[in-house]
Amino acid sequence: MARAGQGGGRGLARVAVVVRAGAAPLWWLGLLAAGIGALVPGLTGRRIGVLAGAALFVIAVPVVATVQRGRYAALAGSATRAGRHDVLQDRAVSLRNWRRGHRWWLLLAFLAAVGASFAVPAAAGLLMAGCGLGLWLKSAWIGRREEAGGALLWVRVDWLARNGGRPAGPAVRAYSSTGIAAGDAAPGGARRKAASLA
Repeated sequence: MARAGQGGGRGLARVAVVVRAGAAPLWWLGLLAAGIGALVPGLTGRRIGVLAGAALFVIAVPVVATVQRGRYAALAGSATRAGRHDVLQDRAVSLRNWRRGHRWWLLLAFLAAVGASFAVPAAAGLLMAGCGLGLWLKSAWIGRREEAGGALLWVRVDWLARNGGRPAGPAVRAYSSTGIAAGDAAPGGARRKAASLA
């Protein structure tokens, strides 16, 4: 991999952490919306609503997990080494920034899922949960690529902001890479386990 230019430092966020950021909110809000929706008879009835939701869940998981994989792979393949002055964003900061930037969208999606239950009970909530699981699977896929390549993938914070928090959006021109031990998140974006004392 090539080395990035030696100019001023840039803020870098972990790609896998940003992908993973939406997984938990979508999963839990989706399950909550589905649970509330299951209490409503709806126009179709609970049984049809839950069956429709299960079908949407099964469809959403692989679609979300695989969408734009080619784009991620291309950016990963051309990643350049992070410069010594680049600032690696903490995992907690990346999660907080993404969730703050999307909190109103998450709230609207939850309210829409609950509202949709008056027509098709639980279906939209299960769709949300499926999207959350798909994001988690995508972050795990990125983690396997990181482990196989022996390098963690990072995206510039300013490019991330211009793409609405999407780490593979059109404004992202390249990824940066570091050694596998850099930062406070493990491959795939999970919290790095503390080293055990010998």
